[in-house]
Amino acid sequence: MSKFTVIDHPLIQHKLRILRDKNTSTKDFRELVDEIAALMAYEVSRDMQLEDVEIQTPIAKTTVKQLSGKKVAVVPILRAGLGMVDGVVKLIPAARIGHIGMYRDEKTLEPHEYFVKLPEDIDKREVILVDPMLATGGSAKDAIAALKKRGAKTIKLMVLVAAPEGVKAVQAAFGDVDIFAAALDDHLNENGYIVPGLGDAGDRLFGTK
Repeated sequence: MSKFTVIDHPLIQHKLRILRDKNTSTKDFRELVDEIAALMAYEVSRDMQLEDVEIQTPIAKTTVKQLSGKKVAVVPILRAGLGMVDGVVKLIPAARIGHIGMYRDEKTLEPHEYFVKLPEDIDKREVILVDPMLATGGSAKDAIAALKKRGAKTIKLMVLVAAPEGVKAVQAAFGDVDIFAAALDDHLNENGYIVPGLGDAGDRLFGTK
């Protein structure tokens, strides 16, 4: 089974507290999502491979570490996932960016794919799939399936808030995809929203409601 990790750094938890508040403005919400994503990316990238390389400092030659192995692609699930992209790219500026468009049927709660655009070498990259919410897990599962269908082999899912139902669903479907979250919340309500959650992340990011 895949690994599920809650990144409980004090700065992340503090910013998440403000993010959850219904009175937080669109501007502040957007900035906080960006900041939390950057802090989370620091931990999500912890196991990236390193190699030794010799350089000349102003004083002497020395052997130091640099990144090696697979390159990175950041793939947001549209539209709310867009809010997390810049935070990750600030730490990994060479990352390529793909997009997966999903929408949820308000009656059945089932996700539907409408757009996929990925780097051509996605099979050679480590993919960080980002979305603020992991609720039922439907969108995440479909996005992972879309990535695998197009050749992606190494995928990590990074979310801000997760529901136990969503975590179980993704782990059951994809035992090779590790999940990282800033918080594991209590449950889903009858409308498929995470409780206590933070509301509709897309609407709060873009000021559409």
